[in-house]
Amino acid sequence: MRQIILVAHNVRSAHNVGSLLRTADGLAINKVVFSGYTPYPVSKTDVRLPHISQKIESQIHKTALRAEQSVTWEHIDQLTAYLNGLRKTGFEIAALEQTGRAVELRSYVPPNKIALVVGNEITGIEVDVLNQVDIHLQIRMLGQKESFNVSIAAGIAMYHLRYTASKAGQR
Repeated sequence: MRQIILVAHNVRSAHNVGSLLRTADGLAINKVVFSGYTPYPVSKTDVRLPHISQKIESQIHKTALRAEQSVTWEHIDQLTAYLNGLRKTGFEIAALEQTGRAVELRSYVPPNKIALVVGNEITGIEVDVLNQVDIHLQIRMLGQKESFNVSIAAGIAMYHLRYTASKAGQR
């Protein structure tokens, strides 16, 4: 089975984080990684003040519905080092972002080890992060809006990554 890691970098909304976790659970995503200022659930090694982490946990839970307990997740401080570490273990790093070099998601054939980076709901993924990834992916829009909500877009992409056969025939 294909290994898929979702990296949520600088996502603002705890409700979007909950939705990402719930979708990750439904698609058997191997891990969700939170970086930047993305809210994240309470952990045993949490350094945030208890009243702050509990408030965020409560907001995440509204949409995660306990997926924060069933999905493997971690919070990281150094995104660049994390992505480099994944690459060294054979992962391709993809950014879900509309750019001039983005490949249409539906035509993308994923490898068996893929990490998908999603970003801020308004500004997207920062240029310095985009420069660190192997490929940019975008979802074709048919209506008047320029993009989907980050949790919806990530869900579409994760579904594609999970159910599109690779060149080797594995999912």
